[in-house]
Amino acid sequence: MATRSTDRVAAGSANDAGRHIKVVLIGSDALVDMETRHQVYFAKRTALVAYATRIVGSRETAEDIVQEAFIRFAPTNTDNGSQGLSPAYLYRIVRNLCLDLLKRRKIEAREEQDEPPFWSMPIEMPTPEDIAVVTDEIRRISGVLDDLPTDVRVALEMHRFGGYTLEEIAAHLNISVATVHRHVRTAMMRVATILAGDAS
Repeated sequence: MATRSTDRVAAGSANDAGRHIKVVLIGSDALVDMETRHQVYFAKRTALVAYATRIVGSRETAEDIVQEAFIRFAPTNTDNGSQGLSPAYLYRIVRNLCLDLLKRRKIEAREEQDEPPFWSMPIEMPTPEDIAVVTDEIRRISGVLDDLPTDVRVALEMHRFGGYTLEEIAAHLNISVATVHRHVRTAMMRVATILAGDAS
């Protein structure tokens, strides 16, 4: 009886060790996968911006599209396997985002043609409640920006409010384009998290 009990304990320990090793290996694979995606993105970023610019006709818009493509490309919970790590997959994300934008522009253009001229439309004055909501959101966003490190805040303000490219921001702050990209993404996610938390 003692021998069987000892065998069961040993088998259980071996299974636990096996599960632990499997978890470690999966975590290691995820880190390698993420690093590979970052390398692919930064190696192709300049070409991707040029590619998107040719489609949408605006470098500033292309910068935003490529940044959005990276956010979609970076997560490791994709089912595309090795295909999801290829430059071709990243180009496809950029192309699809560009085409989606062009479709939205066509729809908006058709809607504008069907609408009467703006000067004939009645002006809707915001209610005190609307003004209070907007003012509160501005206050919360300002608070988030004030809490950010200086370089992160400046990068976001220059990119989103000033219309500067990532390269121009990098030159102004004397940092790499990759660092500027991380700063902008960090700030955007911080603002989105705060607003989403307040809304819930």
